[in-house]
Amino acid sequence: MITPAYCKTMARYNAWQNDGLRKMIPEMDHAEVYQDRGAFFGSIMRTLNHLLWGDMLWMSRFDGGAAPDLSIEDSFEMAPTPAVWAADRFQMDARITLWAESIAAVDLVGDIAWYSGAMKRDMVRPKALCVMQLFNHQTHHRGQVHAMLTAAGQKPNDTDIPFMPEYG
Repeated sequence: MITPAYCKTMARYNAWQNDGLRKMIPEMDHAEVYQDRGAFFGSIMRTLNHLLWGDMLWMSRFDGGAAPDLSIEDSFEMAPTPAVWAADRFQMDARITLWAESIAAVDLVGDIAWYSGAMKRDMVRPKALCVMQLFNHQTHHRGQVHAMLTAAGQKPNDTDIPFMPEYG
């Protein structure tokens, strides 16, 4: 279904995209970052916080490390400022990259079980499917952030995988 090479590529893509956001978001006007723009989570900051929360949650299931201590309903307030978010995002991206660089094909086989607070029930799904969810969730919500940044007059990085610096 997926390979370690896919995970490494997507981890690099995630870090590249977030690097651009980490440089841009803290420099923006506070009101621009927190303005409700009608997106699913409202503002740029709330969406970035939810994405950080989701990455932490999925990674805790994959690497056994720390999980967020907030519910999905509280995920929007995870990092109180853009500067805190940027530091937390940097650490999370390093965690994802280290995990992706260490996995073998066998690590993507089998099922993973967890309790879903969002669904309020125990879940069991193929591990490879859940890894794809990690990367798909990132891309989905960063796309929302990209649209909000564009509406705010910002110029985010290209989002196409073939344009990553390693391939450019």
